Amino acid sequence: MLVDLDDPIIRGLLINLVGEEGMNVVLKMPDGEVTDEEVSNVTEVPLNIVRRTLYILFENRLATYRRERNKDSGWLTYLWLIDISGINELLDNEMNRLLTNLKSKLDFEEDNMFYICENECGRFVFDLVAETEYLCPNCGEEVVFEENEIIKQSLRKRINELEDI
Repeated sequence: MLVDLDDPIIRGLLINLVGEEGMNVVLKMPDGEVTDEEVSNVTEVPLNIVRRTLYILFENRLATYRRERNKDSGWLTYLWLIDISGINELLDNEMNRLLTNLKSKLDFEEDNMFYICENECGRFVFDLVAETEYLCPNCGEEVVFEENEIIKQSLRKRINELEDI
């Protein structure tokens, strides 16, 4: 399966995983099985970053390697192959993780009342400010009730958008 590396979503996920220099490894990776040293030479990316990138891709099932033992020296050589055809599964997992986090955040927003410090020290749940007699736990100033309906609407909207994908 061909993967469009110009797709902003796929590109964003890969950059989030491996960074800008790691993305250069993905974009300039030679065809076929190659050693990390060869990748470093071709891509002009430092060897430690190439190795980090390849291991991250491997952990996310976007790369594979094969070991060969040199019969003379006994050294192991790792031959790497990038296969990002599984990126859609990774995207699905990330979307499900995001959806779960958004739903948890919505539940938290719906189950709590919030207060904010007039000095902008932070946002606090009712239980905490009730213990401090409605004073900011950081600076001691009064806290005021914050209506969170806009936050809840925003979370619901984003959840619906993701569920419709």
